[in-house]
Amino acid sequence: MNIITWFYFPARLAWRQLTFDRTKLAAAISGVLFACVLVFMQLGFKDSLYDSAISAPVKLNGDLFLMHRQSEAMWRPVQFKRSELMRTLGHPAVAEVYPLYLGLAPFKNIETQVKRTLMVYGLDPGSLIFDIADINNKHIELQLKDTVLFDEYSRPEFGPVRQWLETDRNITEINDYKIRIIGIFQLGVSFAADGNVVTSDLNFMRIFPRRNLDDIDLGIIRLHPSASIKQVQTDLRERLNAFVNIFTYEELLRYEKDYWANMAPIGFIFGFGTVMGLVVGLVIVYQILFTEITHHRNEFATLKAMGYEHGYFVRMVFAFAFFLAILGFIPGYIFSIGLYHLAESQTFMPMPMNFDKVVTVFLFILSMCAMAGLLAIRKLKASNPADMF
Repeated sequence: MNIITWFYFPARLAWRQLTFDRTKLAAAISGVLFACVLVFMQLGFKDSLYDSAISAPVKLNGDLFLMHRQSEAMWRPVQFKRSELMRTLGHPAVAEVYPLYLGLAPFKNIETQVKRTLMVYGLDPGSLIFDIADINNKHIELQLKDTVLFDEYSRPEFGPVRQWLETDRNITEINDYKIRIIGIFQLGVSFAADGNVVTSDLNFMRIFPRRNLDDIDLGIIRLHPSASIKQVQTDLRERLNAFVNIFTYEELLRYEKDYWANMAPIGFIFGFGTVMGLVVGLVIVYQILFTEITHHRNEFATLKAMGYEHGYFVRMVFAFAFFLAILGFIPGYIFSIGLYHLAESQTFMPMPMNFDKVVTVFLFILSMCAMAGLLAIRKLKASNPADMF
């Protein structure tokens, strides 16, 4: 008996048994679909959380980055002295260094006068530390007093800034300090901030009068092209004080993600939601399989009396679970795409449905159904020919 015949006949019986009662079939598919959508949404929110967490770091133009060891993430920084960053210039491989200042402050909507908190980035306009053309092209204008650039991808509660600029309505307040919006750029919101503005380091000090230029939040280091980033990182660790972390670009992104994954409770919530979705689906599929086996117990006993081995029924149950996984995953995937678009329109954070996620969820659902089949197989052992008499 070849492998196709070995699986074909049990699978054919499973398919007929699955499709015999259309009402039960619809209920079974709905259960798997629910688990599939729940897992898709939890993974989507988790990926959106991580992607939004690095929306700003991923745009930074540098080789090494200094951050205080007590800083939990870029949006919750602990300041350290600018002189610590300047000390790195003593290394021959270091070409340029630039400080970055970060602060959360209320932004006043020009029309409604309602204030909403956003993230303010202060930088040397000529540093070009953000790899964003709209910011770099405005570096001369940013040197003017009380000027800022506004993130167009901020939440709409801040107001239609692009329309305001077209009608020369660009005067508002940040942290109760009057500023002038001179342009827009695209960065994106995150779970930490609903919007962003970029301004010069001097304007940043005017917006935050209690801050000073000597206390910085992040240091950006650029190396000469021929320098070894890892070697310079090792050298600087020996020169700088122990309270400063020295990250490579990849390490900085990982550090930001790790905060939300391990330190913030929301990362655990999304992971726990994914597990719960699988558990719910497992219970639903197990109950379906258990009911089918119980309902056809006498028929299985008759087939055993006719000479069918126990392995035949094991393959049938796994085929049943496989068909359920396929029939539930396809509509679940389609439904989840629509929910992803809906979530993006409401949260203003990207939720891409990439191929890796699709494969991952399918394997999750398939494993869930296989596990349910494995648990349900135990009921088959009770189907003895003697039960017919």
